[in-house]
Amino acid sequence: MAKLAKRVKANNSLVDRNKVYSVSEAIELAKKTANTKFVGSVEVHIKTGIDAKLTDQSVRGTASLPNGTGKLKRVVAFVSEAKEKEAKDAGAVLVGGEDLIKKIKETEKIDFDVAIAEPSLMPKLALIAKILGPKGVMPNPKNGTVGTNIGQMVKEIAGGKVNFKNDDSGNIHQIIGKTNFDSKALEENFKVFYQAVTQAKPITVKGQYIVSVSVNSTMGPGIKLKV
Repeated sequence: MAKLAKRVKANNSLVDRNKVYSVSEAIELAKKTANTKFVGSVEVHIKTGIDAKLTDQSVRGTASLPNGTGKLKRVVAFVSEAKEKEAKDAGAVLVGGEDLIKKIKETEKIDFDVAIAEPSLMPKLALIAKILGPKGVMPNPKNGTVGTNIGQMVKEIAGGKVNFKNDDSGNIHQIIGKTNFDSKALEENFKVFYQAVTQAKPITVKGQYIVSVSVNSTMGPGIKLKV
């Protein structure tokens, strides 16, 4: 416990809480304060000015991070027999149609991170919507997980495409890479993610949309930045 307190105190001493850092400075500090025994992540936290209680002000979107997140995503593809080879060749870990849906319904096991589907399979997925929905893996056209270009969807998601949405407080949280990433790679990922969030601004939001932005390493102090 003493060692943990010493580490936290040392990290906190490196960050000026009253300063707003540039993107590059903030990322360098996040890497510098990443001194856990494992390779952690670099997280971005965006506070928005939306009213999260209003459905027409919800923020949802996708971003294809050019350098990935450092985590390989296991993708399942709910497709017709004609699309199975395309999905497998692109890297999907599970591929199938009605048989796969039946198996998941019976076992209630989800051994994947993201699910994609052909439009024709969506009505059949209603059978397992109560299993996929609570886990946040129900395919949805709004986040780019429903379509006919199966191979491209699998490659994009496995390679670094992320989905984001606001939480109940109107904040958005996203991992943009590992702490052992090159600083330039993290900065590139940040810029792509931030741009995607700004473009996802609901048209009903009239006041300030993005209130503040901060980054931190896993278990590291928050670092405010200007964009």
